[in-house]
Amino acid sequence: MRLGAQSLQSEEGVSFSPRATHTYACASCGRETTMVFAAEAEAPETWECRYCGQEATLLVDDKPVEVDRAEAKAPRSHWDMLLERRTEAELEELLQGRLNYLRSRRGQEQNA
Repeated sequence: MRLGAQSLQSEEGVSFSPRATHTYACASCGRETTMVFAAEAEAPETWECRYCGQEATLLVDDKPVEVDRAEAKAPRSHWDMLLERRTEAELEELLQGRLNYLRSRRGQEQNA
């Protein structure tokens, strides 16, 4: 027997958790993707189509569910997050302070 090629454990006495099968329909290629989830897990509304890679929609009673995209947030940039903490006037003041410091330091280094 090859090492690691086959498990020596049997499945006797093992009870698997309940499972639910959900089907997703792809609007792009028209094919269906079937996925198995734990019975208590909530199935996502969309899944990647295994054939074309596009977004497939969950089928409930052979009808696609309506995906609510209103909750999707626009990605925030670093600038947006910075403006949440400081005003542009404060940022301008900080910039001028740093520039003055760098200019004074540069002047001292050139004279030394």
